[in-house]
Amino acid sequence: MNTRRDFLQKIGASALMLKLGSISAFANVPDQIEQAYEGRVLRVAIMGLGGYGTRVAEAMKACTKAKLVGVISGTPSKIKEWQTKYNIPEKNCYNYDNFDQVKNNPDIDAIYVITPNALHHSQVIRVAKAGKHAICEKPMALNAKEGQEMLDACKKANVKLLVGYRLHFEPRTLEVIRMRNAGDFGKVMFFQGQCGFKIGDPSQWRLNKALAGGGSMMDIGIYAINGARYMVGEEPVWVTAQETKTDPVKFKEGVDETIQFQLGFPSGAVASCLSSYNINYLDRFFMSGDKGYAEMQPSTGYGPIKGRTHNGELTQPTTTHQTIQMDEMATIIFEDKKPVVPVNGEEGLKDLKIIDAIYLAVKTGEKVKLRA
Repeated sequence: MNTRRDFLQKIGASALMLKLGSISAFANVPDQIEQAYEGRVLRVAIMGLGGYGTRVAEAMKACTKAKLVGVISGTPSKIKEWQTKYNIPEKNCYNYDNFDQVKNNPDIDAIYVITPNALHHSQVIRVAKAGKHAICEKPMALNAKEGQEMLDACKKANVKLLVGYRLHFEPRTLEVIRMRNAGDFGKVMFFQGQCGFKIGDPSQWRLNKALAGGGSMMDIGIYAINGARYMVGEEPVWVTAQETKTDPVKFKEGVDETIQFQLGFPSGAVASCLSSYNINYLDRFFMSGDKGYAEMQPSTGYGPIKGRTHNGELTQPTTTHQTIQMDEMATIIFEDKKPVVPVNGEEGLKDLKIIDAIYLAVKTGEKVKLRA
């Protein structure tokens, strides 16, 4: 399909004035012609060529500020497949044993770590030592101690550490945050986050404590934690939590099936959240203030985020989350742009501290205070 730029180039200047009004009205496009991006492009290597790595790679085809240029995998056949599919040169292909050599490759700026949770810590530190910016999938690490060590390594190497919080750039999510900042909801009193589905293959790494670091909390529970923080707009000061396990064969020791947790905020607002690997159709955020409310369902999925407030349906554009995420991360890395909601390592560490507290609350049955 021709772009509007192509169309305008083909018509004469005299016809432009006659046609532009009707074209804009029909296509609902702005009068200003979109300018091609001419800035620096972030050249990215993806580490971990599984399902989500593939999703990111496909989304990056539409990026204007970021480009997939390299791969890191422990599976040679996958490397060959990706080389062909994404036109990746041999010199930009590495395995888990030799990827430290990326330090000698000036054609790669950043490495996106999309591997099992337990590998993030060591791999991000190696990326930092190689002098490359690190983008890491969430959760950033298995616990706050590991997360702090990753932050320290990146700071020491003078490289950025970013976390794959794609929803921090999602237009309808950002509209709810804008409305909250504008006072449209009044005093926020309550947040509810429900994240859950019935997980399949019992042999997958997400149900292996050594690789995942836990169960549902380390996969989808973090969405409710993060969502509570960016929707309420505060950092919690306490947490309580309770675990339910109905299938100890599938969900072995240390792999949580379902956790309910509650958060308290300095303003007096409270959050009630649920994370489950054994309950379907849970993907909903709800926030209530004394002047209005916001409801998002789906709230975290890859498909279009949908939502409404007391003012009606949210109608912001539907985007491919990973495309806008990678373009925005390019501006964060090269231009030091400050997004509305941070995606840096410090943000990832805050979530890890809360996860640590949730697991402690489950173990002790007590309210756990959170440090700033």
